[in-house]
Amino acid sequence: MPRLTRLTLTEFRSYAALTWRPGRRVSVIVGPNGSGKTNLLEAVSLLVPGRGLRSARIADLARAGGAGRWGIAARFDTPDGEMEISTGAPPDGGERRVFRLDGAAPRNQAEIAARLAVVWLTPQMDRLFQEAASGRRRFLDRLVFALEPGHAREVAAYEAATANRNRLLAEGRMEPAWLAGLEASMARHAVAATAARAALARRLNAALADGAAAPFPAARMTLVCPIADRLASAPALDVEDWLRATLAARRKEDADAGSAGLGAHRADMALADAASGLAAGLASTGQQKALLIGVILGHAALIAAARGFPPILLLDEPAVHLDADRRAALGAALARTQAQVLITGTDEAAFGMLRDEAEYLRCGGGNLTEIVGFSASDAGSESL
Repeated sequence: MPRLTRLTLTEFRSYAALTWRPGRRVSVIVGPNGSGKTNLLEAVSLLVPGRGLRSARIADLARAGGAGRWGIAARFDTPDGEMEISTGAPPDGGERRVFRLDGAAPRNQAEIAARLAVVWLTPQMDRLFQEAASGRRRFLDRLVFALEPGHAREVAAYEAATANRNRLLAEGRMEPAWLAGLEASMARHAVAATAARAALARRLNAALADGAAAPFPAARMTLVCPIADRLASAPALDVEDWLRATLAARRKEDADAGSAGLGAHRADMALADAASGLAAGLASTGQQKALLIGVILGHAALIAAARGFPPILLLDEPAVHLDADRRAALGAALARTQAQVLITGTDEAAFGMLRDEAEYLRCGGGNLTEIVGFSASDAGSESL
């Protein structure tokens, strides 16, 4: 499996220059708020395609007061030998990061996605069940992307066709041929995207039911979407025909509303405790956090089964809202997984249950230093 053995940051966020060599499979990184813990996890999240765990703009990743150019380089041990992945700001100042794979530009970003997977849990996800459906939809799509890279193209194509249709309707340009073409594209890509979302939910539910997240409670995910409902009992081509006809019939209504009232962009994700049926939206904050951790662990298990190697797990402040029993469960779950884990918190004592698995590092001032006497090993980090 790919194992991160060296991470080098240059002018990235709060780090002017840092080289870190993880010494164990699990790294616990502690420090006060604002010390750079999340920045470190974000750097690792940017080694794969996408916008990383903060969805930040390229310009926001450069260190304040620095030269404006930033870079992230990583070395991995793999069954086939060493692998190097790097990314950074583009030379032209654009909004697309540049990648290097073993020193050369990859043919496409999918080439990197096939070699490395990274999944994460952040404190922002604690609000997932209080915010709008769009946040839950983005969360679900990230889970799908990690297993089906082509899903990103389907969603992007659907959004482009929807935006063009909205523009025509807003301008009052009821041109039947043009609108029909856009609606056909919307229907085709919406059905493909919805099918991928529904498939992910089914696979995840099966993995969680089989104990992929044990000892965390098994969650049950449901895709709340009329398109998914129809796909459950009708062929995809029939659903495309239905959606295309419905969009054509609703042109005036959608023009008045300023947006299509039906489509893949209206989908929502529901999560519930599989045993009790308690909906996440009605659960306590601690129960919600436990369900989310279970989903992330189950997703990691799906990736490992599909690709033959587990993803790197980035867990930012996962102990927040967890009681002592849930923290012990987290330690047990991480001990079971073969994934490399980077986990953050404000106090190393909150992760004492990982003493036999982890190295403990203190973050601050743009450096990482080992916490001597707490880790079970004195192998670990290099501070610059």
